[in-house]
Amino acid sequence: MSDSPSAPLTTADGVPLKVSLRRASRRLKIKALLLVSPLLAFLVIAFVMPIFDMLWRSVDNPEVSNALPHTVEALEGWDGESLPSEPVFAALAQDLKTGQEARNLGLVSSRLNYEKSGMRSAVMGTARRLSRIEPPYKAALIDANDAWGELDTWQLIKRESSPYTLSYYLAAVDMQYTPSGEIVEVPDYLQIHLALFWRTFWMSGLITLLTLVLGYPIAFLLANLPARRANLLMILVLLPFWTSLLVRTTTWIAILQSQGVLNDVMVSLGVIADEMRWQMIYNKTGTITAMTHILLPFMILPLYSVMKTIPPSYMRAARSLGGKPFLSFRRVYFPLTIPGIAAGGILVFILSIGYYITPALVGGQSGRFITNYIAYHMQTSLNWGLAAAIASILLFVVIVFYMIFNRLIGVDKVKLG
Repeated sequence: MSDSPSAPLTTADGVPLKVSLRRASRRLKIKALLLVSPLLAFLVIAFVMPIFDMLWRSVDNPEVSNALPHTVEALEGWDGESLPSEPVFAALAQDLKTGQEARNLGLVSSRLNYEKSGMRSAVMGTARRLSRIEPPYKAALIDANDAWGELDTWQLIKRESSPYTLSYYLAAVDMQYTPSGEIVEVPDYLQIHLALFWRTFWMSGLITLLTLVLGYPIAFLLANLPARRANLLMILVLLPFWTSLLVRTTTWIAILQSQGVLNDVMVSLGVIADEMRWQMIYNKTGTITAMTHILLPFMILPLYSVMKTIPPSYMRAARSLGGKPFLSFRRVYFPLTIPGIAAGGILVFILSIGYYITPALVGGQSGRFITNYIAYHMQTSLNWGLAAAIASILLFVVIVFYMIFNRLIGVDKVKLG
């Protein structure tokens, strides 16, 4: 380095010290980025991209515009007040003929059938009869299927010709479009999703409360017992993690069913009569019982990690100052465990909202969650747009709960260890 007090500091090879420090800092940042890049790539591929794909599918609506391009173009100038003119029907016949040859009418027929019952048979049946249909197409198509003579059919095609739609979100909250484009509730006998959302949230809250009531004393014992006994108890707490979730769930079926272990014990003890066995499975009771058992360790461990850091001298000091045991616990010990309660509560609540296997196996019809219907629309009805819309609403609600939690308690106060 230069010995002149006015000259800038330099390294041995003559590079200014500030420049050398900046280069070294840049190299360290690049190395750190390279080290975490596999994790970032994994998060983007396995977490961020699926979420964006889900959000996209919930509004994506390409079926009508792709399969019926000439019909959509012919409907652009239609007023929607009466049946379209002959050129629109001719365009529909052309699109159906092209789709029948390309064998790609299944998607558009299913898409229209989601909005109006009978449209799948109308599209597919008309396409199969096109070889025998001759102009004028308006009368011929109406004769082929009555749906083409109904005004709401054409209003539906024009509305769903947009590449984006809110229909899936409306269906997810038991709403729908009228033929004129207004938003109304679906008939009472078709309303199911809002009730499922409500059931999912209140049952998840009840499961969270039950895990807190059961887990708090266990965590307290873990934190205050001698090390040998505490280690044994910790093994018992962690034991469920060493057993398959499916095995634990099916075990509850054997325990709770009408001819199961618990009912047999109650009958043998004379608590209930044999003909009055309890129905505790394939309903809400089965779901709450099984999920409380499965999620209990997720409440115990955060509570234990916080309780372990509370010095026993705090309670002794409170007792020495004249506090009764319960008062000392309520005024001194319990407030110090709130970060653990918060961590366990939000962890159990979010996990329970997204559970699928346990409600499907032990919940029956009355104990299933909204997640089971997401799976139904993905696997059975193949209405992926509706499944994506329900999942997006569920994601939004979880984010809102998280923001409320952060506002009331603060995420910075949460402790998991």
